[in-house]
Amino acid sequence: MALDAGRAPEEFKSDPDWKDAAPSIAEAATLGDGLRRARDLSGKSMAELSAETKVHPRFLTALEQNDWSSLPSRVFAIGYVRGYAAALGLDEQLAVERFKRESPDTSAPLKAPIGIAFEDVKRHSPRIIAGVAIVAVAIIGWNVFQRVSLRQAPRPSDIAAVPESWRLGDVPGQGAIQSGAIDLGAPEAAPRDQTTPALYITPGLEAELTGVDPNDPAVIAAIEAANNAPVQKAFNPRGAVYGAAATASQVVIQAKKAGALVVRLGDGQALFARQMAPGEAWRAPMGVAATVDVSDPAAFDVYLNGEHGGVLPAVLTPLSQLNSRAAQMAHQMAETQARLQAQAAAARLAQQAAQQAAVQPTSTTTSPN
Repeated sequence: MALDAGRAPEEFKSDPDWKDAAPSIAEAATLGDGLRRARDLSGKSMAELSAETKVHPRFLTALEQNDWSSLPSRVFAIGYVRGYAAALGLDEQLAVERFKRESPDTSAPLKAPIGIAFEDVKRHSPRIIAGVAIVAVAIIGWNVFQRVSLRQAPRPSDIAAVPESWRLGDVPGQGAIQSGAIDLGAPEAAPRDQTTPALYITPGLEAELTGVDPNDPAVIAAIEAANNAPVQKAFNPRGAVYGAAATASQVVIQAKKAGALVVRLGDGQALFARQMAPGEAWRAPMGVAATVDVSDPAAFDVYLNGEHGGVLPAVLTPLSQLNSRAAQMAHQMAETQARLQAQAAAARLAQQAAQQAAVQPTSTTTSPN
């Protein structure tokens, strides 16, 4: 610690080994300014002070620049200030006190509020709580009293006797029931099993737009033949549907019960893999070479073009085989519809020709005798 001996005689200052006393740390504007000024007067470099204090130059520079955020924990920072002040010949305790004043300790917990207002609240809290409780009890008691006072005991009806018009025999239709004579009509026929109303068609509009007369017997026969074709059970989603879009798929595999479904490409890579729950389905994309691998073939239904096509034939089923079946069924359906339309058109032309032949008068030719 440097000693302040006052103004030294001029003969002492002329000595080559004379050095001015270190300035007081309290005279500087900040702690960092005082440390930097003391280091400049001491003539020591930052490296020399670092070797002397065993503190990294980065922390010493932070002290001189008042950069408290670059310092480690507060305990180490106070030790650095004390060692730096001692190396520069400054008052260590004064430097530490100034460091604590300029960089307050933010880690200290906040104290509970004290004062007259807080003490008044604590003192009057029981009275406030008691007042609120009394008001609540009064409100509840008043509601109970009102309910009890408005309750009335049950009393007999004001009707002394049953009117004659209420008697069973005087009501129209009930006398016959009492006597046992009941007239029942004949049973009616059961209604038709029809849940969808018939489509209304404007007369003549269908023939004008399509060129097909719906009243033509040949057309009616062709339509009945098409409607009588066997239709399989349609696909009904009963859970999540995975895979391709509905417009880009002809094959749907639906789980009847829980089972594993894995679809592998030709190189063994899994295109789809899932433990399917009952009702979940997977739409197969078209034009993809893959193999369908299931845990139980009987647990999965196959729908081709929206119609039921049975269950999977085997544990390993080529997807191309299912797509081919769906394409064949679509082709056969298109051929059938085209054939029926052609038959209807031919029948219509034949009927028109017969009608024209019947309208034209028959000409008879006579030969001369």
